[in-house]
Amino acid sequence: MAAASSVQQQVTQLLVAWSRGDTGALDRLIPLVQPELHRLAHYYMSREGEGHTLQTTALVNEAYLEFVDKTHPRWQNRPHFFAVAAQLMRRIMVDHARRRHALKRGGAAQRVTLDEAALVTETRAAELLALDEALENLAVFDPRMSKIVEMRYFGGLTNEEIAEVLKIHPNTVMRDWSAAKAWLYAALSGEER
Repeated sequence: MAAASSVQQQVTQLLVAWSRGDTGALDRLIPLVQPELHRLAHYYMSREGEGHTLQTTALVNEAYLEFVDKTHPRWQNRPHFFAVAAQLMRRIMVDHARRRHALKRGGAAQRVTLDEAALVTETRAAELLALDEALENLAVFDPRMSKIVEMRYFGGLTNEEIAEVLKIHPNTVMRDWSAAKAWLYAALSGEER
């Protein structure tokens, strides 16, 4: 347990150094966060059916390229980094789905469960796009709930980590997560709010 805590502290220190302009900090950081980023990407890709075109390593590599492009990021800590990683992975998955499936605007709402929506196969691309649109609508309704869904679902952050990033109590995270799931279910199933 102490070793994991030491690695977490080292990640936070490297993030702070990177924020201050130490370009070498990113090179030292990547080996420490790579396993966690790969685990998160694998979690999403493992639920995908045969014939998917986005691979786990490709998702991690695309997220890495996005990180490299950040000149002076303002990292708060390790959970903040993984919250941003979740956001990047979501965008990458959605962009990939958009390229694979040109969704026509104005179509009827599609019913999709939150757990199924992370799949990026051709048959699931429309569902991922529907989830993305629902999350954007949720962000208009309640930005904090949208961030919680993004961090928890796409980033795999715990309630405590999300609470730390958003500077709220973990119980608030749990309440917002429950409310967000209900809101998204209604939006994705076509129920009126």
